[in-house]
Amino acid sequence: MLKYAVIFLIASMITGAIGLTRVSALARRISLVLFGLLFLGFLLLVGFALLIDQAVSTP
Repeated sequence: MLKYAVIFLIASMITGAIGLTRVSALARRISLVLFGLLFLGFLLLVGFALLIDQAVSTP
């Protein structure tokens, strides 16, 4: 998912430099959504890891 977020970010920058502002805005929005989903998944993974650590380490 990070790969696609970076691809859309690069596409947004290239299309913005060319002057296609609507395409650039759409690619930027897709990139931000993908990065946000990736970040939320990471936070959930860290939260589960902390819960599992507490469950295993308590006597």
